[in-house]
Amino acid sequence: MSDSESQQFEVHDREVLAKAKSIIGATESPRMWAQAVVEAVRKNDEWRGQRCINLLAPEAPTSPMVRALLSSEIGTRAAEGNIGRVNRWFAGTQYIDEVEALCVELLKVAFRCNYADHRLMGSMLGNMAVYHALTQPGEAVMSAPQPVGGHSSNRYDGPAGMRGLKIFDVPFDREELEVDMEGFARTARQHRPKLVVMGMSMTLFPLPVGEMSRIIAEWGGQFIFDGAHQAGLIAGGQFQDPLNEGAVILTGSAGKTFSGPQSGMIMWNDPQLTKPITDTIFPVLAATHQVNRVAALAVSAAEMIEYGKFYMAQIVRNSKALGKALHERGIPILCAHKGYSQSHQIIARVRQFGSGLELAHRLADANIITNKNLLPEDKPEDWDQPSGLRLGTIEVTRLGMNEQDMETIAGFIARVLVEGENPESVGRDVTDFRLPKQAVYYNFNNEYPAWAKPA
Repeated sequence: MSDSESQQFEVHDREVLAKAKSIIGATESPRMWAQAVVEAVRKNDEWRGQRCINLLAPEAPTSPMVRALLSSEIGTRAAEGNIGRVNRWFAGTQYIDEVEALCVELLKVAFRCNYADHRLMGSMLGNMAVYHALTQPGEAVMSAPQPVGGHSSNRYDGPAGMRGLKIFDVPFDREELEVDMEGFARTARQHRPKLVVMGMSMTLFPLPVGEMSRIIAEWGGQFIFDGAHQAGLIAGGQFQDPLNEGAVILTGSAGKTFSGPQSGMIMWNDPQLTKPITDTIFPVLAATHQVNRVAALAVSAAEMIEYGKFYMAQIVRNSKALGKALHERGIPILCAHKGYSQSHQIIARVRQFGSGLELAHRLADANIITNKNLLPEDKPEDWDQPSGLRLGTIEVTRLGMNEQDMETIAGFIARVLVEGENPESVGRDVTDFRLPKQAVYYNFNNEYPAWAKPA
């Protein structure tokens, strides 16, 4: 590496990049370079996809039908513009129109709403669309700060900040992990925000959408529910129904609890919002938009309509069971006094065992995938080494696991964190537990686990 290269600013890990350079430098064959990529994908599939217990809250395995659509021929086609013969830039899109129209209508059914759009490549773009459509630079908005679970898309380092908005914190009770309604009413009336946008990456309990909406309605403020994590729970009727409680827009991720492709969604009811929202989506944020992803999203919506109620209810049951089992084994879980969670995730307070970063990697060595997480008591300087771990139950639930399996998983985690057992030794037992569980349930290819008796 030259001196100029060594001094060059780089956000990525230099050692990992150096390894990639060495692989490329080992041969002059582009075919071999391509094969190295294929091999990395294969290793991830074999380890992460088959041998690990994945407890990441933002991930879910997609169904066989969805995966097949993601590699379909339609993904090579461009479909710029809105649905319809006159609205497209290209001719020959009649079947693409059919796919996209089915997706829109299925999203309306899944979320019980009047309008939906399918073209956003990610859920953060949904929030960007909202800020672009409904605010002007310099206006005030309120959102949750990150130590209590807020997300960067609604803060200064995300789309809200990029729009040049003044961002004020929604006050939280840091023990109950609930909005401090007295503090909110006081702060909101002081700053009179144009929007209140609640997007929670540490999401355990429903939010007081109705109460907050009524307060900001005093000056025409609007409530936006960022349901990136909760979209599947909302569609499955297992969390809350924001559009029926006072939110004017629901944004969401098609991944996470919705268990579809990595994608964004946006839903609303008010016809007056349709033009500003869709004009922002096209042509501001999306032109061609991966029709294979749209087809996969449509099937995911159909799966959610058919299986979502039971699937999402089991996700919540598994979260509660995992929280209880970990707490009983000496790993403190936030909001134990409230039943741990009413969502797909729980939060462990792990500082007594090490930092969240260190412990997440120690568990990964045992084939258990989690992520570090800020806790309400953490400070900005704790960003890289926070005090918490976030654990989600989406993937293990879709693999057919239930409350009894959560006991087993809690035992594996406790062996690493509490008992200090060698992660590789635990990892062998994790693999033995995980390998027989390869079927993905709650979809049209493979409906319910044998133990399940849906009503």
